[in-house]
Amino acid sequence: MSEYNDVERRTVFTGKLITVRQDAVTQVDGAEKIWDVVEYPPAVAVVAVDENGDLLLVRQYRHAVETELLEIPAGGIDPGETPEEAVRREMQEETGFYPERIERLTGFYSAPGYSTEVLHLFLATELTPARLVAEDTDEITLLRTSATEIRQMIQNGQIQDSKSIAGLLFYLNLK
Repeated sequence: MSEYNDVERRTVFTGKLITVRQDAVTQVDGAEKIWDVVEYPPAVAVVAVDENGDLLLVRQYRHAVETELLEIPAGGIDPGETPEEAVRREMQEETGFYPERIERLTGFYSAPGYSTEVLHLFLATELTPARLVAEDTDEITLLRTSATEIRQMIQNGQIQDSKSIAGLLFYLNLK
C-alpha cells in the first residue's frame, strides 16, 4: 500500500530514451511533496560464462560519468522483444557470442529512488561465436576473467557499475 496519493503527474522532458516527469503527491498526513521520476524502459543484464568458466566483461566509455567502465553485457529491451531475445541480441552485439543457453537469475530496479528501470538478470552459457553488427560495437572491448579475479576487481574498484556488481555477486553467491 502506498503512503502517497498522486495529485498530479506532469511530463517535463521527453528524450530519445527517457522521459522525466514530476509527480505532485499528497502524503497520508496531508503534506504535499514533489517527486522527480525518470521513466526508462526495461533492460537486460547478462552474466556470461564461457566454456572455461571465465566471465565476460565489456569495457566501454560512459558519457554520463565521463570514463570507461567494466560491465557485464547489458542493454534495453526493444519494443516487441522478449527479455530472452534481448539477451541474445545484446550478447551478439557486445561480445560477439551467441548464448545457446540462457537462464533467468533475478530482476531488480536499477535506481528506484528516481527511476522506473527494471533490469532482468540472466546467465548466458554455451557461447558460440556469432557477431551481430551494431553501430557502437567498435567502442567496446571484451575482457575474460575468472570468478576469483571478479571478486578482487569489485573490491579494488575496477568494477564500479552497480548492475554489474549486483549481477556478478548474485551469480558468484549461487556457485
